[in-house]
Amino acid sequence: MQNSGQRFVILGIFTVVIFIYLVRLFYIQVIDDNYKLSANNNVLRYITEYPARGLVYDRTGKLLVYNEAVYDLMVIPKQVKDFDTTSFCEIIGISKEEFEKKLKKARTYSRVKSSIFEKQLSAETYAVLQEKLFKFHGFYVQPRTLRKYPNKIAGHTLGYIGEVDDKLVAKNPYYQSGDYIGVSGLEQSYEVELRGQRGVRIVMVDVFNREKGSFSNGEYDSAAVSGQNLVTTLDLELQMLGERLLENKIGSVVAIEPSTGEILAIVTKPGYDPNLLVGRVRSKNYAQLLKDELKPLFNRAMMAYYPPGSTFKLVNALIAQQESIITPSTVFPHSFVVGSKSVKCHHIPVA
Repeated sequence: MQNSGQRFVILGIFTVVIFIYLVRLFYIQVIDDNYKLSANNNVLRYITEYPARGLVYDRTGKLLVYNEAVYDLMVIPKQVKDFDTTSFCEIIGISKEEFEKKLKKARTYSRVKSSIFEKQLSAETYAVLQEKLFKFHGFYVQPRTLRKYPNKIAGHTLGYIGEVDDKLVAKNPYYQSGDYIGVSGLEQSYEVELRGQRGVRIVMVDVFNREKGSFSNGEYDSAAVSGQNLVTTLDLELQMLGERLLENKIGSVVAIEPSTGEILAIVTKPGYDPNLLVGRVRSKNYAQLLKDELKPLFNRAMMAYYPPGSTFKLVNALIAQQESIITPSTVFPHSFVVGSKSVKCHHIPVA
């Protein structure tokens, strides 16, 4: 009986130990994800592949809008360790106070998901940072593109892009925090066609925060799909002529192909260089444009009202001649009949 009691005691001890191990294993694998996150995130990194936004051309194939490479600095707060913040801040050009503020914002968003720490680093800053990035655990660089407008014209028509807000992210499942969307003009009207489709690249990362290659030879990667290019009815040469004609003036010019109704040029002055509303300087420049007494953001071609006056007769006459409706020798009287009434010109006979 004594041996039997000892066996039960030993069996009970083993049972308790095994139960404790099972409970601990369950806690680690199911409840506490720290070990899982640590193992997975220290080995694999999921990098969003942003598609190239569609290019915009004029009717003859001349480039109106293209993309330029920039780099977003991303952070995963859970992986951030103590490092030389002075050196880090000097490289990306921020103060220590800004560093703490940005890191706090990232932690508020998520401690385990990546978010933008500093957007749109230049190629020069990226080159310097890339050499020392292994020292800054939890940080990595995400390639992006910015819109560029080589001719610096037609800002109201072409429009610009801006970062999505939290309301849109919650409303539209396609967009994520840090994404860009067309805000005005053609960029807004053709957002779905221009934006393309995101992809994902999974890379292996060593303990020094350095990429070591694709995971499983890229088997689980998904390629980004570039946006569709857009060919407009605008004629670049005609648009630039209109810009020159209205230089230092207030007004608008709209050139239309009579046979099709296609808009060949649409100029509004004062206008603005659309490059001013791109990148890190956008907020500052937008505020300045908004306060400008000449109202360069106001699209006079589409929103202003101007009495055409007798100048409209010239436009109609030219269109009618082009369409062979009249000839240079066609004569009209100074009045016409509407119903039972005769409507006359205001200034006979010089009208």
